[in-house]
Amino acid sequence: MDKKVLVIDDNKDDLLLIQRYLKEADCNNIITAESGEEGVKKVKEERPDVVVLDTLLGKEDGFEVCSKIRKATGPTTPKIIIITGAIDAVDAVKAKKSGADDYCAKTSDCGLLLEAVKKLV
Repeated sequence: MDKKVLVIDDNKDDLLLIQRYLKEADCNNIITAESGEEGVKKVKEERPDVVVLDTLLGKEDGFEVCSKIRKATGPTTPKIIIITGAIDAVDAVKAKKSGADDYCAKTSDCGLLLEAVKKLV
């Protein structure tokens, strides 16, 4: 997969785990950000095809960051997948309202995330 993927997560362990699984799935063009602010900046500079965005980011939540990305880039590019370890149906609706293309659980095997990335690229 030659698409550029930006992963935004303030948890370094999760960031490394997601990177590892994306690389194992032949995604070799991975950029990372450890805050929402850094993530929005990298979206503007790097123009990724897909953004993987955690819901919990310290100062801002992932939904706010998703909205900022959409305002900066438009409604279709990049594709945005919001991930979380806190599963709640309200969050799925909130993800769509903030401009996300998909929403999935953050699990230790990253299977759902890899499926979501492949579906969108």
